[in-house]
Amino acid sequence: MNTNGMKILSIDENKDKLLLIQDYAKSLSLDVDSFEKIKQALTSAQNINYDLVILDEVSAKDNNWELIKAFRFKYSAVPIIVLIEPDTSVDLQVKALHFGAYDFLNKPVNSSLFQAKVLNALKLKKAEALLKDEIVLLENEIKEATQTFKDSEQEALKILGICAEYKEHKMSGHTLRVAHYSKVLAKAAGLNEKIQDVVFHASQFHDLGKLGIEESILLKEGKLNEEELEIMKTHSRLGYDILKYTQSAYLKAGAVISYSHHEKYDGSGYPIGLVGETIPIPGRIVAIAEVFDAVTHDRPYAKAWSIEEACQLLVEEKGRYFDPNLVDLFMENLDEMKSIQSKFP
Repeated sequence: MNTNGMKILSIDENKDKLLLIQDYAKSLSLDVDSFEKIKQALTSAQNINYDLVILDEVSAKDNNWELIKAFRFKYSAVPIIVLIEPDTSVDLQVKALHFGAYDFLNKPVNSSLFQAKVLNALKLKKAEALLKDEIVLLENEIKEATQTFKDSEQEALKILGICAEYKEHKMSGHTLRVAHYSKVLAKAAGLNEKIQDVVFHASQFHDLGKLGIEESILLKEGKLNEEELEIMKTHSRLGYDILKYTQSAYLKAGAVISYSHHEKYDGSGYPIGLVGETIPIPGRIVAIAEVFDAVTHDRPYAKAWSIEEACQLLVEEKGRYFDPNLVDLFMENLDEMKSIQSKFP
């Protein structure tokens, strides 16, 4: 074993024994710092990284056991070898192990046995250090792989989210703007960052069910007749059916949003007429974001409204179509909503 650069901390009240340990250690090409008192040794250890501690049991008596414990707590990877008399009691040896000793050497110390036990302890320390490095490396690789998977999943979700836009022959950034409005509103509503992130990605599936609607209805210029309107309404349930069996938190939330974003606060919405806060909050959030974005952009049957007109609609529909508290929060954050429109025209 290559011991170059390794350093030992030796503690013994007897100077002659300290010199003996120094000689044995130098035969292994080890550097040694020697101290007669544990407190002095602990002070030195504050600034130097030792690879091994050799401690005489006499120095460890009385309150000094607590110092050994403190050393072991702070430098858990450093082995401690305790020098003991041949007649040292088992109780004292157990106590030493309890306080963090790695091994024992009987006095007088035999040179060959010293070398063997010291090398074993240093090999153990080196192996533990390598294992720790490997664990850290593995943890980093897992984090990177997890982030890569998350990024890939979110890219796939983004592509899935714009499929409905392709179906409607419009790549206007509608789903992305709705996602950003929704995240701002989720934050304003006090939802935590994890839920904000889920709402951001899941909101992009609010119209996924339109993939199952005929283009003749989706792209019709002018208002839909009653039959066509009923067909169009099925997109909420279709989107839910597409997403409901997934294990992804984003897609599960997307299923909920798809199903509930056309429910109205007064119970007059579809598909099942939920009322007030029985409508899931992601659905209530996206309802506002989706309508605001839809009316402020050209549609097959209507020209874009101004932001002022859109805001007037939201206020007029408080408590009927929309959650009144969320409308108020939307208005409080209107500057940020305008910024989103400018950033994603």
